[in-house]
Amino acid sequence: MTAQRRRPGRRPGSADTRGEILAAARKVFAEKGFDKATVRGIAREAGVDPALVHHYFATKEGMFAAALRLPVTPEEVIPLLLEGPREEIGTRLVRMLLRVTSEPETREPMVALLRSAMTHEQSATMFREFISNALLYQVADRLEVPHLRVEAAFAQMFGVILARYVLKLEPLASASHDELVELLGPTVQRYFCG
Repeated sequence: MTAQRRRPGRRPGSADTRGEILAAARKVFAEKGFDKATVRGIAREAGVDPALVHHYFATKEGMFAAALRLPVTPEEVIPLLLEGPREEIGTRLVRMLLRVTSEPETREPMVALLRSAMTHEQSATMFREFISNALLYQVADRLEVPHLRVEAAFAQMFGVILARYVLKLEPLASASHDELVELLGPTVQRYFCG
């Protein structure tokens, strides 16, 4: 008896392959964390070929962002921070975070993840691994800035997001983007330029 080989192309069954991959990714990321989860392991959990996972999600980071419904991916953020004058990184970072968090459909998943990370150790580990390894350290290494400085810039903006959208501190919660960019841009910039 010859072993049956899987034929290339669309697999039989559900038409929502992307959704099944995302469900598998959520499960694997929750069980193993960001660092230990692999594309092969997620593909195995979803019952698909790893090439199909790469078809829908170019990278593990992109899949993580989609699985957790993050409004931005490292592939979008890193070039935004690195392209353009170095002396404007603080302004670009503050503007980008304010833009992303200004609409409820992009803010709510981010705030939900932040809240989960503060109360659930497994969520905190997963978020920490993703933010550190896929985003912060990538930026720090490319700019040749100590990791501590980039983490401090992130902590500054993390606090602003919590104060503005979770605690709703006034007048911070109702301040315009331009006011906040003018106030926070130079402070965040200092972390990147010393």
